Order: sequence, then C-alpha cells, then structure tokens
Amino acid sequence: MDQKFPVFIAGGTGYIGAPLIRALLERRYHVRALVRQGSEKKLPPGCEPVTGDALDAASYRQRLCPAHTFVQLVGVHHPSPAKAAEFKTVDRASALGAIEAARQEGIQHFIYLSVAHPAPLMKSYIGVRVECEKALAASGMNSTIVRPWYVLGPGHRWPYALLPLYWLCERIPSTREGARRLGLVTLAQMTRTLLEAVENPSGGTRLIEVPGIRSAMMRADAQS
Repeated sequence: MDQKFPVFIAGGTGYIGAPLIRALLERRYHVRALVRQGSEKKLPPGCEPVTGDALDAASYRQRLCPAHTFVQLVGVHHPSPAKAAEFKTVDRASALGAIEAARQEGIQHFIYLSVAHPAPLMKSYIGVRVECEKALAASGMNSTIVRPWYVLGPGHRWPYALLPLYWLCERIPSTREGARRLGLVTLAQMTRTLLEAVENPSGGTRLIEVPGIRSAMMRADAQS
C-alpha cells in the first residue's frame, strides 16, 4: 500500500494523540507531531517529531507543510472548573495559534477536538472551546469539530460508576437529549472517530457529537 498524505498533530504525546498516531501509522499515513525539545521519544515509533512550542505557533508554522490535515488535540490535562485560567493560557492560546498558522500555510483540513455543549458544568472550558470553534469557522478552512464530553480509558475510569444513571436518563423523555449529548465515550471510539475524520476530509464544517463518536466504533465493528 502506498503511503498516504501527510498529517500534522499537535498534542501527539497525550492521552488521545498517541493512540491516534499509532492508528494512522498502521494505515501508512506520514505522521508528523509537534513536541517540545527533549520529548521526541514520547512519540510512537515511526512518527516524525517537529520541535516547537504549542503556545507559540511561530515556532512551528513554517514547518507545517507538506501536511494536508492538521489535528489539534492540545489541552489541559484532567479539565476541572478550578482550571479556568489554564484553559485560556493553554487551550485557547494553542488552538487560536494553530488555526491561524494552518490558515496561513494552506492546510486543507483542520480537525479540532472541542467539547460537548451546552452543559451545566465547565462553563470556562466550554467558553474557550466555543470561541475556538468560531475562529475555525471564520478561517474558511475545511474543518471537522469533534465534541465528546468525557472519554473513558486508562486513568479516566471513575465515570463508569455513572453508567446506570446515564442508562436511566436516556430513557426519560425530559432528560434523554441531554444524556445523549453529554454521554460517555471510550478512547477506542475517539480514536476511531478521529481516524475516520482524517481519512474522509470534510468540505466546509462538519460536527461530530457524542452519538456520532459512538457510531464510528459500531461501523468499525460491522466492517470487521
């Protein structure tokens, strides 16, 4: 199989980025990932490191090309209401810088990891992500915005205790829509969703919310 088009990832050493890189490499994509100097070995083998600062797009902008797709995964670890200031200095700064750098360099498809909304909690977190979604729409780039709420996986398992409550809320008409929109997804489902977004670039703006994230894995199972 021939190697496919280049993909640039910001946040490639993280919880979602590392499994996504491995999945892309298995499908013979040329994957390049932004890392701080000294962290190159944290990337999966086969991924090309691009040293730079996610909070300073000028440190990597001229090395984006020849990427076709930019995947923005940078964010504060374990978000909580107490981290409102960090959401602005990390999540907001990195995303707005990446969007502008990608626009200037002619990136053809921008994939942005956002968050499900509206929601009664995490208003600062959601506010930053909504602002970045608007900036991405204004950029004119083809884009895919993925909106999970909480991603279950290694080190992120405590919400499993809430599954019975989700099951009940999805069956009550007055709470069904909110429970589905703010539902839990797995790391495998997220990886599959992002992989599908890379492999099927959007024209215009595409939104993938929790039901779509879950169905990505169901489609994978049906094809296997």
